[in-house]
Amino acid sequence: MVGCEDVEGGVADDGEAERGVTAFALLIEMPELGSLEGKQAASLAGLAPVQRQSGSWKGHAYIRGGRASLRQALYMPALVASRFNKDSRALYQKLIEAGKPAKVAITAVMRKLVVLANALLRHNRPWAENAPCA
Repeated sequence: MVGCEDVEGGVADDGEAERGVTAFALLIEMPELGSLEGKQAASLAGLAPVQRQSGSWKGHAYIRGGRASLRQALYMPALVASRFNKDSRALYQKLIEAGKPAKVAITAVMRKLVVLANALLRHNRPWAENAPCA
């Protein structure tokens, strides 16, 4: 992880600075991260789908509540991940091919990033492109 002095001092390159700012936003906006289950983390961030149904009537699922500033901080990293990260790109493409709107697919990638960050912190593991076999 990039330290505060690297991000503020301009020592880190743009990619490292972006990752550092996102990591800081996650930790500041969601100090509970690492002590929650995946669905709880997504719900606390406001990225869990809420079903809109009543009786036989079925509406669309939508996201609601949570921490808006955290969602705003995660939007651009999710957009970048959907283009350059193999797993996130696969999720994004799968949803687009299923007919989902692009914003819904980006929100799913945002949710995946929060759940992944929560799991990494819970198990005290750094992120790796390909996780080692246990």
